[in-house]
Amino acid sequence: MAEARAGEGASPVALFSPARFAFFRLIFARFAGRHLRAVRVAEWGLPPPDDPGRPLVVYANHPSWWDGVAFMLYSTQLFPGRRMFIPMEAQALSRYGFMRRLGVFGVEQQSARGAVAFLRTARAVLAEPSRMLWMNAPGRFMDVRERPVPMAPGLVRLPELAPEARFLPMAIEYPFWSERAPEMLAAFGPPIEGAALAALKREARAETLARALEATMDRLAADAMARDPARFRDLLQGREGMGGIYERWRRLQAVARGKPFDPRHDPSVGGSA
Repeated sequence: MAEARAGEGASPVALFSPARFAFFRLIFARFAGRHLRAVRVAEWGLPPPDDPGRPLVVYANHPSWWDGVAFMLYSTQLFPGRRMFIPMEAQALSRYGFMRRLGVFGVEQQSARGAVAFLRTARAVLAEPSRMLWMNAPGRFMDVRERPVPMAPGLVRLPELAPEARFLPMAIEYPFWSERAPEMLAAFGPPIEGAALAALKREARAETLARALEATMDRLAADAMARDPARFRDLLQGREGMGGIYERWRRLQAVARGKPFDPRHDPSVGGSA
């Protein structure tokens, strides 16, 4: 608690600890491996070639508590060498003080003071081209089927302060396919130039950001409904099968019969086995 209080109001850049980030990245990956079937990114939705000379803003939908884990896993796998920072609702962050050392900073939502503080911090983060800001565009949890997708005012204002940045839409889903554990699926849409966004009026800018994200979400939804792992690139394989005593009994039976054991409920759906 003392560390959390000390970090309140401090710059996330100053608080960031590479060692702690690397440690918790391993913790998050192990946690995902235990509770997810796989972490996948759509083949068509791989991010474009990175431009290390320009800052990056990744803005995503917000379907689940898992989104923070998703940001950690996808950012380190797909954007190596960049340092990520994430805004988070201040009251929620107060319960997870350790995250302040991982690049997470608090935002007071629904207040003018919070909006000003967010923009000031985001501008400082994006002042260094090698950094990137990942954020949930709606500013609240929302179902993947909800339309239109709302854009948080801070995100809409951001191109005015960082016109040199690229804005990359990211769709996330967590469907259940044929196994007990859900899939973590993601896809990235084409990047949008910050300068082009800054040239638009705010209402048109919000519409442009929303339409790009919605198009990416709709295409990812089609792949999720197809339940075809071949459409994705696997970044992490988790557990398959139902687990527990019954699965151990099935494994022992297979060994006794000299047969290979496949824990999957539906072997026709590809996976790690």
